[in-house]
Amino acid sequence: MKVLLISANRERDPYPVFPIGLSFLAVPLTDAGHSLSVLDLCFEEAPQDAVTAALAAHRPDAVVLSLRNLDNVTWPGSRFYLEGVRDIVHLCRTSATVIIGGSGFSLMPVEILKYVGAHAGVTGEGEEVLPLLLGRIESGEDISGLPGVVAAGAVSFVPPELISRIGTPDRSMFNVMRYHSEGGMASVQTKRGCPFSCSYCTYPLLEGRVMRLRAIEDILAEIRTLVHDYGVSYLYFVDDIFNYPPDFASRLCRAMAAEKLPVNWSAFINPDFITCELMEDMLAAGCDAVEFGSDSGSPRMLKNLRKSFTVEDLRAASSLCRKLGVDFAHYMLFGGPGESRDTILESFALMDELEPTAVITMTGIRIYPNTALHRTAIEEGVIDESTSLLEPVFYISPPIRDCFAELITSEAMKRRNWIAPGLEINASSAMLDAMRLFKVKGPLWKMIKGLGRSHHRPLT
Repeated sequence: MKVLLISANRERDPYPVFPIGLSFLAVPLTDAGHSLSVLDLCFEEAPQDAVTAALAAHRPDAVVLSLRNLDNVTWPGSRFYLEGVRDIVHLCRTSATVIIGGSGFSLMPVEILKYVGAHAGVTGEGEEVLPLLLGRIESGEDISGLPGVVAAGAVSFVPPELISRIGTPDRSMFNVMRYHSEGGMASVQTKRGCPFSCSYCTYPLLEGRVMRLRAIEDILAEIRTLVHDYGVSYLYFVDDIFNYPPDFASRLCRAMAAEKLPVNWSAFINPDFITCELMEDMLAAGCDAVEFGSDSGSPRMLKNLRKSFTVEDLRAASSLCRKLGVDFAHYMLFGGPGESRDTILESFALMDELEPTAVITMTGIRIYPNTALHRTAIEEGVIDESTSLLEPVFYISPPIRDCFAELITSEAMKRRNWIAPGLEINASSAMLDAMRLFKVKGPLWKMIKGLGRSHHRPLT
């Protein structure tokens, strides 16, 4: 079949994100005998015109549409993406079979399929089941019963199966250098799966709780290709947690160091699994910045959010970064169950003590189905069983809802190193565009040291 792969993601704040999910599909689809073309909507000024042109040029039998996110997960400045996706589906479905997938689709597959009007959807990992689905469509067979496949009009489906071996992405049809130039980095995935139980997190739902590791030689080969064929000089490891399992992270870093490739990188790490030895291995491999998914500086809130680490772990990890001269950021998540004025101020006080390069804070927590936070929100009457979560619904601890935004804004504005995207503190789209003019490689938050006083654009 002739298959058009469309990346629907158009969000570019804080940087455009390479469609790595589609690039993982390219090899198995080609191996199955399908002819592929690609349309990446991230840089298209007129996406519907681009889709119309691609349909005319390639005349695909099937369109595979990848949905990365439903919205920008930002309160109060939310942007909802599904209306635009629905328009694209309607353009495509008159001339081709439309299949939707991706991490965003897998969050609420039955509801999203109904909303956008595609012919079918694929939940979970598509590398193995998508070629089977296309084969059945081509031969006119029934598609129901395939693991992870949702047919139009279905109210249930067979759960997806995890693939046993993660392959290597094929980036040859994508504009890698534009992402590297405008986003400042290239994405690499070393593993899938998350064994942790954060109350709000969807990673275990999307990738399973079983850790599946890529072969280190495959990862090295991918990095070599990025450096030698595309001129990439900075990587971002998109794993949920780079340093777990610790022994795998250490072996990968030592192998990267032995390669002596001219590349730097950063990643999300868990403070509970970082040692001086591992950090030194990371630095020797080119790491120059790390990000902690800390969420809170309050012991009570860390427990409520079901984090695997303690405040003391945050202190130890931050101290190690300062000792070794590594730029580091803490990501905070305000508003969860039990959050109060005191716990918020406790978090600000801890960040003052730890002195990170930057603190990036999200205000309110996006509620997704089948998470512990979803159950809590129902029990507390924040939502009910029938509440639609397609458009973003945020949990904000009821006792502080009325003073929430004002409190965080007033405190963050007192500090130079805080970024609050939803509240437009050091993070407006115009400011991010201005930062990109410097062609900085790596996370933009590293530049916050040169900003001077904090900047705030009030929401209107």
